[in-house]
This record gives sequence, structure tokens and C-alpha cells, in this order.
Amino acid sequence: MARESEAKDDRAHPAAGSSSYLVEEIAAAWERERPGTPVSSIGIVTPIWQLAKLLGDDRRRVLARAGMDPATLDLLSVLRRSGEPYTLTTRELGLRSLITAGAVSQRVARAEREGLVARRPGEGRPRTVLVELTPAGHELVESTVDQVLRREAELIDGLTPGQQEQLAGLLRILLQDTQRKLGDDRIGQVGEG
Repeated sequence: MARESEAKDDRAHPAAGSSSYLVEEIAAAWERERPGTPVSSIGIVTPIWQLAKLLGDDRRRVLARAGMDPATLDLLSVLRRSGEPYTLTTRELGLRSLITAGAVSQRVARAEREGLVARRPGEGRPRTVLVELTPAGHELVESTVDQVLRREAELIDGLTPGQQEQLAGLLRILLQDTQRKLGDDRIGQVGEG
């Protein structure tokens, strides 16, 4: 009997199970249970959380098929984007990846064991360590970045180029304003879960 009632409810609400229905239901429930509670953020924040989860999970699947993890992609990508000779100090890696020195050391050690990067002492500075992308690391990041970015382009192609540009601009404004309000301009590794 309960299942029959649930089925009728689903037919009565054809969008049941869709994310917009969920967002509307959450907002309506809070308005019903706590009149006066501000619910305007739910229609923005909830879909952002849902998208972050979906996109992060999908990126991890793409990377797993490529034999890579998000942290290694981040390390290799930062080195590759730095331009020739694809070498940065561990300090520069930390600043560009927005991670701690300890996290840089762990990532570099793992990638070095896999032959993707090489470490060497910096010239003229005794404690400086340089990290260089190896040919194997270069080849891996080239193929993996293409797979990741191609997949993510597919996932957003439901928006026109104009809508993509508009959304990117609005998200940039929201991110910068949120960082200012929170006093926190750090961005964590995208796609970590």
C-alpha cells in the first residue's frame, strides 16, 4: 500500500527525482517548517554542491581509466603549464597548487617513484629543490589532460557558448565575493573526494 502511494506521488510530480524538484522541495520544506527562514540560497548552493559531486566523481573515473589520480594530475599539470623547461621549485609548486609543503613532498615522491618527475638541488640555494617533468610525465599529462578537458566540455555542451561565458562570469563573481566574505582565497584540489 505504501509503495502504491509512493508511485502515485511520483506520477503526481513528474519531476520527482530531478535535481530541480529536490531543490524546490527542500526550500518548500524549510519555508513550511520554519516560516521566515531565508531559503533563496538553496536554489544556487544546492545545485553547485550537486554539480561539484557529479563533476568530481566523473573526473575521478576518467583519471582512473587513464591510470592517474587527481593529485598527480594536479602536480603534472602545474609543471606542464609552467612552460619549458617544465621545472619549478617545491615552493612554487605549493603556491601554484595551493597545498602545503608536506603535500607537495608526498606528491613529488610518489610521481618520482613512477618516473613522472625528477628532483634535483637548486643552484646557488642550498635548500631549494627543483622538480622537473620527465618525458614519461610529459606524455602522460598530455594525453590525460586531453581526456579530462574533452569530457568536461561534453558535460557542459548543453549550454550555448554564450551561456557558458555568462555562467563562468557569474561563478567568478560569486567565488570572489565568497572568498572575500570568508577571508579565504585558498582553493582546494578540484575533484578530490
